[in-house]
Amino acid sequence: MSLGPVMLDLVGTSITQQEREMLLHPQTGGVILFTRNYDSVEQITALVEEIHALRSPHLLVAVDHEGGRVQRFRDGFTHIPPAAIYGKTYTQNKKQAKQLAHECGWLMAAECRSAGIDMSFAPVLDIGAGVSGVIGDRAYHSKPHIISELAHEYMSGMHQAGMQATGKHFPGHGSVKEDSHIAHPVDPRPLNDIMLEDVIPFERMIHFGLAAVMPAHVVYPAVDEKPAGYSSIWLQQILRQKLNFQGVIFSDDLSMEAAGIVGNFAERADMALQAGCDMVLVCNHSEAAQQVLESLEDYSNPTSQIRLIRMHGRGKINRQELMQSEQWKTVVDKIQQLGDTPNLELEV
Repeated sequence: MSLGPVMLDLVGTSITQQEREMLLHPQTGGVILFTRNYDSVEQITALVEEIHALRSPHLLVAVDHEGGRVQRFRDGFTHIPPAAIYGKTYTQNKKQAKQLAHECGWLMAAECRSAGIDMSFAPVLDIGAGVSGVIGDRAYHSKPHIISELAHEYMSGMHQAGMQATGKHFPGHGSVKEDSHIAHPVDPRPLNDIMLEDVIPFERMIHFGLAAVMPAHVVYPAVDEKPAGYSSIWLQQILRQKLNFQGVIFSDDLSMEAAGIVGNFAERADMALQAGCDMVLVCNHSEAAQQVLESLEDYSNPTSQIRLIRMHGRGKINRQELMQSEQWKTVVDKIQQLGDTPNLELEV
């Protein structure tokens, strides 16, 4: 059985019978985990093992585990600092900042991989322009070339732990105030401005070997009237052709407010896939997920399936051995020395 184009979620800390049936649906390809799915390290490890055992090749298991405000698992996992801490450190000591980003990328990925999780949707490549509250200190810096340097190190650390990286939110969410979870953001800038600013980190990370990209639910009317995640101009003409990106394109959650610019969930999924997404995320709405699965009964994209297989985690990490290693102890100690990192104001 191949990996289908739909990633869905679970309501609790175990799999219900209805969810089991949905996970076995041929058009399902992955599961995204949230805080509500987490009780303990042992529980999440067993849950991931159960999900993986359902199918071969196994379903992708993903999580939003960037660090800072966006970290789904807390107790039992090291609290990774927000991305802005690397940017702040960069202004004081470039070498130290790059090393810290690499080490935290490794630590985040190693702890997730030790629980069997295939991938975390990170890093954020948005510009820290001081405009977007939903991005805020999730951004590495306000300068594209510094974002690229630090995100490259973070990705290299992830690779060291056996995890591929996903850059988000293409072509950039940092220059709009509205939060696409609850509003309909519009970025009126001309294409040339976006390409020379927001797209630079994506372009450079693609050159460095970025495996996946997640587009923004933002409308850029100078380019297309559709949000980027529904736009073949952004995903095929610019991302695939101009930037020569060959990896996976994951839609952002189709249940977000900004995704509702298109009709029902089946129509949203169809538009995202037709625009160029390889996999669509349907979260926090089991009926919608079922609707999407049924609507895609006859859908097939062998190229997407090949791309998705590459997102599986590599190698096994024993959690006890990890936490006894000098590398883990050194990085955790370094993070603890940073102290509390409240929402950081980025220098613009």
